[in-house]
Amino acid sequence: MDKAKLTQIHEKIQAYQTIIITPHARPDGDCIGTALGLRNILRTTYPNKAVYAVGEETDYVKFLGKLDQIDDAVFKGALVIAVDTGNEERIADQRYKTGDFLIKIDHHINVSPYGDIDYVDIHRPAAALIILDLFFLFEDTYRMTIEGAKALFTGTLTDTGRFKYPGVDGDTFRHIARLYDLGLDAQEIYRELDTKTEELVRFKGDVLLNYQKTDNGVAYIKITEELIQEYGVSIEEASSMVNELGVFEDSPIWVLLAEYEEKIVRARIRSKGPAINEIAAMFDGGGHALASGANLGTWERAEALLEVLDHHAKTYKETH
Repeated sequence: MDKAKLTQIHEKIQAYQTIIITPHARPDGDCIGTALGLRNILRTTYPNKAVYAVGEETDYVKFLGKLDQIDDAVFKGALVIAVDTGNEERIADQRYKTGDFLIKIDHHINVSPYGDIDYVDIHRPAAALIILDLFFLFEDTYRMTIEGAKALFTGTLTDTGRFKYPGVDGDTFRHIARLYDLGLDAQEIYRELDTKTEELVRFKGDVLLNYQKTDNGVAYIKITEELIQEYGVSIEEASSMVNELGVFEDSPIWVLLAEYEEKIVRARIRSKGPAINEIAAMFDGGGHALASGANLGTWERAEALLEVLDHHAKTYKETH
């Protein structure tokens, strides 16, 4: 935790009357939880400020609340805070460029610095925990309701794989414990996240029946637009199946390949040991050492990714 930089962020928050928070495009639970949690803190603490969270929504964590719809003019003279977003191109609302001051708050490897204040803490396994760093550092000033606690807990829970992924440490649980002290009911959140439609359960069955493996054990599933339409699930629901492939003993790497709008192919890549973020960067992506994503574009490029990952898996097995 960089207290000096967090103090700079705190001072900018105090200085601006209009504050706009934006997650990244195609949001996950952490970036939505982080954005809504920060919005809750700032609205609760500063009721006279205009505080918004804008961008794309996802059904996955819709129970946390809705993002705001604002006019272009609101950005003029505003403080903009981009959360959980590694590079500027992925900021969900590109109107941020017309704001007055930009702050980046992120926990991914900082390969693309940006912003007037660039705050990155790769030791935090979720961006939501950085917001809690800020909150507890200035706890004499900041206030939060249960809705904010729910959002930040959900962000942490989803990005740590329910506290199973690398990076979870004592600070993670100390922050979560303090959310419980504020009155958090985590069981409600678990119920929301564990509830599945029958369509999604049937889709999961298809994933488990039709996954494939490369010669060196890279497990993968290909999700086409036709498959999504057949089962009646959303692309977000379909992509959430990525960790269903992480249970095989001989698969150090697994991948979910999905066809998004206009048949653009993207990959979610996960690993039990070999670092995959540099490979993701080769395919216009990035992320963490054991959890990354890539923008492939075509199925031909997806095959190229699988070839590189297969070689990476082979090398890993030979040295471990």
